Amino acid sequence: MKLETNPKPYLTADLPGIGGQIKTTPADFFVEEIPKYEPSGEGQHVYITIEKTNLTTLKVLGMMARALGVNRKAIGYAGLKDAHAVTRQTFSVDGITEDAARALEIPGVKILRVARHRNKLKPGHSAGNKFVIRVRGVEKSALPAAEAILVQLQARGVPNYFGKQRFGHRNNSQWLGKALVQNDMDTFLRELLGKPQPTEAAPAQHARALFDSGDWAAALEAFPPFLRDERAVLRQLVRTGDPRRAVRALDRRLKRLYVSAYQSHLFNKLLAQRLPAIHRLETGDVAYIHRNGACFVVEDAAAEQPRADALTISPAGPMFGVKMLTAQGKPGAREAAVLVEEEISLGDFRVPGVNFNGERRPYRIPLADASLGWDEGLVVSFSLPPGVYATIVLREIMKSP
Repeated sequence: MKLETNPKPYLTADLPGIGGQIKTTPADFFVEEIPKYEPSGEGQHVYITIEKTNLTTLKVLGMMARALGVNRKAIGYAGLKDAHAVTRQTFSVDGITEDAARALEIPGVKILRVARHRNKLKPGHSAGNKFVIRVRGVEKSALPAAEAILVQLQARGVPNYFGKQRFGHRNNSQWLGKALVQNDMDTFLRELLGKPQPTEAAPAQHARALFDSGDWAAALEAFPPFLRDERAVLRQLVRTGDPRRAVRALDRRLKRLYVSAYQSHLFNKLLAQRLPAIHRLETGDVAYIHRNGACFVVEDAAAEQPRADALTISPAGPMFGVKMLTAQGKPGAREAAVLVEEEISLGDFRVPGVNFNGERRPYRIPLADASLGWDEGLVVSFSLPPGVYATIVLREIMKSP
């Protein structure tokens, strides 16, 4: 299986970046969830809007469940938020009183609002996120350069790349997904259990080196307890010697995560090809309607281009799957060429135990409420729909790692 890098060219490559650093402190990266609807004031679920600092969404969920004495499954949320940041988001909790919610005391968490509603919050119950991000290590004279880049992004849209977070802390989730799609369990196990990386803890590196050497039993003994998924798979491999049975020991949600990362990698690859003409429709494109998320195949690009110029529709790339709306003409040929290059077909996304129907994702996103200011650094404010990475906007402005 060929493993290649996936570079992400800049949309504003002709404009110089300002450099600098983000996330120097949590307060430099502020995120506020935009609710899709307001709580009605009645119902069995208590909505708790919080502000958290330097905590993951799932960490807060666990602490909230313990403090309230409820099962984690009783708590809902609309989306995951950055850890190294100050973020505001809402949780729903079933079966508690409003007084209990107001009395919550969790380190690093402020309770901002409590109200009732009829339904549990779920992923997708968000209209997007507002960001206020400070770039340090730059001079105030960088404001005009940043403004020029923002003007371009507002006119042409923000490239809808998946950020590096999508590919895991070992940056190999996409290769794990590719191995699952290709039904190549030996490669999957080498990626999951071997290949030590210098950024990992020393015990994990040691265990992976033992696996690569072929000493599976010693590797199982050496894998640290916090890598419980790896241990479960390796335990089954040691017991049976069967790679397929070993992979079946992996949680279904992780398999879905890995294949999703591979879909994201292929989307990024096609977006990079399309970037110079990201604002132009082609006959045969699948167009994405930003107002409602509906898609249609473009039969006459010239007739539809005014809607693209107004950023109400955009060309959409594939999140490959077995029931995906397919592009036609030249756009369809480029997508088919990527599948050939990857040595896969749409049918391969029927991964055992996890089917992927596929969908379309816009190649660009309108940038809303964008502004610049200065407060101990360059302050960039903007809003994005859910699932879009704020770091892609900063990447264009800064053009630095």
